[in-house]
Amino acid sequence: MPNPQRNAPAVLVAVDLVVLTLRESRLHVLVIERGIEPHLGRLALPGGFLKHAEEDLLDAAYRKLAEEASLGTDHPHLEHLGVYGAPGRDPRGRVLSVAYLAVAPRLPEPTAGKNAARAYWTPIEAALSDRVHLAFDHRQILTDGVERARDKLERTALATAFCGSTFTISDLQEVYEAVWGVPLDPRNFYRKVQSVPGFIIPAGPTRKAESGRPARLFRPGPQVTLRPPMTRPHPTDEETR
Repeated sequence: MPNPQRNAPAVLVAVDLVVLTLRESRLHVLVIERGIEPHLGRLALPGGFLKHAEEDLLDAAYRKLAEEASLGTDHPHLEHLGVYGAPGRDPRGRVLSVAYLAVAPRLPEPTAGKNAARAYWTPIEAALSDRVHLAFDHRQILTDGVERARDKLERTALATAFCGSTFTISDLQEVYEAVWGVPLDPRNFYRKVQSVPGFIIPAGPTRKAESGRPARLFRPGPQVTLRPPMTRPHPTDEETR
């Protein structure tokens, strides 16, 4: 009787990381310039193969983050994003990659390490532009990661983590605009934020504005999951015009 495992291809397992943060009110992603073949010199997401068969996937992800960008000691929270295993995605053979996502505020400058010639933050729109050809299938992985981050802002209170201990609703709106990539109408945004119980709560004094009335200050509320969600506007919606 034929043994189906005899002709099974050898599968290598790797991890890839989409690490997102806000810098100067713009959504940035951590990229590296590959210092080895394949795709020598091309931009890529941090990642690589498991060190050995017993290595945990999440441990491998943090190890690669430390090796290639020296960010492992900061330990941004990583969550599972997806599994990518299309034939031909890696010229070295059949490679199954488990991707992780981190969306975190105030991440430091990376430092290139093993297998990376450079490591740096770049705006999302630059990384996904037609002028940049990310290695492997990292364009798809990054696109999926950005979409997941945008969805998280709809359904969770993640946006408040990118503000200070106290903030104005305008500060919060800047976070949503940066991650969603669309301008928002201030009046509609204010109404939506205030309609979500426990999302933000008043924080006492006001902040002096450059013009107009002083802005009220808020701090994060107790709710982690937003009900109702902060639904993203469609590009043709009135509040994006």
